[in-house]
Amino acid sequence: MSRSKKLSIEVLGTSITVLSQNDEDYISLTDMLKAKDGDFFIGDWLRNRNTVEFLGIWERVHNPGFNYGEFDTIKSQAGLNSYRISVKDWVEKTNAIGLRATAGRYGGTYAHKDIAFEFGMWISAEFKVYLIKEFQRLKDEENDRLKLSWNLQRTLSKINYRIHTDAIR
Repeated sequence: MSRSKKLSIEVLGTSITVLSQNDEDYISLTDMLKAKDGDFFIGDWLRNRNTVEFLGIWERVHNPGFNYGEFDTIKSQAGLNSYRISVKDWVEKTNAIGLRATAGRYGGTYAHKDIAFEFGMWISAEFKVYLIKEFQRLKDEENDRLKLSWNLQRTLSKINYRIHTDAIR
């Protein structure tokens, strides 16, 4: 069973959802796209040859089940004016794990944090810097809460130990 929690960060006036699942963080590309001026889509980013190459390298490092044959076909077409691919097609064809697209009211496109930071650069260099800064702030706050929780549990155990030993005496 997977543990999942949704958090939110604010980057240059745009609220961005961060989904933590099984100790991996996925950031909403759909939310990030709201910060880009004009009518752009995630598919526009996926058309870029550099994007496809980056995704392929990331998957090679993190995904033993990645479909290299299909990736080579996609890579050969990337950058052409006629080339189009959706996140759903990318995941289905290559067995990718770095991108996720979910439909429905609370759906959207999510990317592993490494990939989301690269997407942030596509939006703007400034956006990427602030995205990384806010994401790190979120992680630091999370770690601080975990430290407090651990310290509280340690203190409770110490008190319970004393109660139990006093009861036995």
